[in-house]
Amino acid sequence: MPADVTTPGLFTDETSSTRCAWCQAMPLYRHYHDTEWGFPVADERRLFEKICLEGFQAGLSWLTILNKREAFRSAFANFDAEQVARFDAADVQRLLGDAGIVRHAGKIASAINNAGRVLELRREFGSLAAYVWRLEPDAASRPEHITLEAVRALPHSPASAALSKDLKKRGWTFVGPTTMYAFMQAMGLVNDHLEGCASRAQALAARAAFTPPA
Repeated sequence: MPADVTTPGLFTDETSSTRCAWCQAMPLYRHYHDTEWGFPVADERRLFEKICLEGFQAGLSWLTILNKREAFRSAFANFDAEQVARFDAADVQRLLGDAGIVRHAGKIASAINNAGRVLELRREFGSLAAYVWRLEPDAASRPEHITLEAVRALPHSPASAALSKDLKKRGWTFVGPTTMYAFMQAMGLVNDHLEGCASRAQALAARAAFTPPA
């Protein structure tokens, strides 16, 4: 497979398509990069899923989580927050015995707790999406050029720190600033496709056509 040798952080595949290098490992990773990562999301289920999976990812690779995503969806009622909020001790034992997911007691408890916090946000803001999209950072707070060096300097940001702080005040767990920055990348609140990546322009176009929920 030919590799891009001129721009750090990019690679060029056998079809001459240039992408962010982090998705090079396998087709599933590339599909996620090409169609999801950095593209704006307002769907409640998908947003809750992304927050939960970013929490489960802490200390692990994202590819590990991506490979287990269908099992997570099955185990967590397709990330329907109302259903997950009703999970009880029997559900916790079921999840701890499910080899298809990450069997971490603290992270499982966190997902169930955070489902209840989603319902609280909906009552206050109308939707999880409306709450999150209020925190979209303005262009002036973002790097002028999205390069590998710029992204590496952004393990978190003022916006992700503010989101983390507010969620923690509301009783959420596993929502540190770095985890929340990864969530912001995943849901399109920021577009960190590198300049030169074929998906960058597509994500920008999707954002231009997207109306954030109020």
